[in-house]
Amino acid sequence: MAETEPFSVLFVCLGNICRSPAAEAVFTDLVRKRGAESKFKIDSAGTIGFHEGNPADPRMRAAAKRRGIDVTSISRPIRPSDFWEFDLILAMDMRNREDILSAYGRWRSKEPLPEDASKKVKLMCSFCKKHNEAEVPDPYYGGLQGFEKVLDLLEDACESLFDSIMAEKSQTSVS
Repeated sequence: MAETEPFSVLFVCLGNICRSPAAEAVFTDLVRKRGAESKFKIDSAGTIGFHEGNPADPRMRAAAKRRGIDVTSISRPIRPSDFWEFDLILAMDMRNREDILSAYGRWRSKEPLPEDASKKVKLMCSFCKKHNEAEVPDPYYGGLQGFEKVLDLLEDACESLFDSIMAEKSQTSVS
């Protein structure tokens, strides 16, 4: 496979303290294990900035740690430049997707953004192979089992996401 720009992925949830930092960590761990770090740029953000500057929820960090995954990201809100910087923006649920697209519409009326940026926004669970859920549920107000469920979904989706991106990259390097 020819070396090209790293493929950039942004994971987005509401506050960027549970689901999206976990998705970032799970995907980063998978990419590292597959020896593909140079092929990816990985980050996460929230649709709100309420938790900006904070580490991920300690319950999510603990649940991920039990699986050997370090969640180290610091919360930040999504920003207009993300539509330029990222090839794929993965929303954890339908509300997140709607909020991302709404922000894109507002920002686009004030500054130039890529015309097709809305096509970059997809649902995380659309990559799941083993699970049938349409959305990654927010575990914030539930019990500890909710964090485990989120990680199960993310591990499933990230595996398929990685394979999908690598297949696409090999197609474009052949063309």
